[in-house]
Amino acid sequence: MGPTQSPPNSFPNYDLEAALMDLHGLPVAGVDEAGRGPWAGPVVTAAVVLNPDRIPDGLDDSKKLTPEAREDRYAEIMATACVSVVIGQVARIDRDNILQATLWAMRTAFRNLEVPQAAALIDGNAVPKRFPGQARAVIGGDGLSVSIAAASIVAKVTRDRIMVRLSKRYRGYGWENNKGYGTPEHASGIEKHGICPHHRRSFAPIQRVLARQNEGALPGR
Repeated sequence: MGPTQSPPNSFPNYDLEAALMDLHGLPVAGVDEAGRGPWAGPVVTAAVVLNPDRIPDGLDDSKKLTPEAREDRYAEIMATACVSVVIGQVARIDRDNILQATLWAMRTAFRNLEVPQAAALIDGNAVPKRFPGQARAVIGGDGLSVSIAAASIVAKVTRDRIMVRLSKRYRGYGWENNKGYGTPEHASGIEKHGICPHHRRSFAPIQRVLARQNEGALPGR
């Protein structure tokens, strides 16, 4: 059987959760991340166990929702579900690489859930190695599973709030708008202000800037 994918114009539902609950007899957490691609800031992972009797309306892939809708859904999720959030800081990303930092955050978020035991639906094409529980990977899971959609919303809202706070301390990069992604505004800010402690030095665009700076600092230049 090929990987599960969401058909066009569909909305997430609770079918995958129900099937996994029938299989393992455990509550089911959705697990997703936000922030693998940006040049700056942390990667954030959330694990969410929804209350089947109090699933918020309008859950969907966080990228399909407006910021206002995400904030509304976030408040409902936090009020009705069991939620665990883990932040993978830039130091870990640069030390381990972004993939390993994300997988660590997924394992930790699931492990930190305040439920005795659970199974997991994980957005992506593979279950992280050494995952601490029964799990299934779901490609495009935030468009299929309401639990993964909820996790995507919590992770996205949490990370966006972090980047807006950082933008007030590190001005000139436009993080309040681009959230650390590699936009022209962000690139222009780097050219003007250089690299700050929250830039991911292991990422190629940042490495190129640092290399140019080092070349300019060489004697005789």
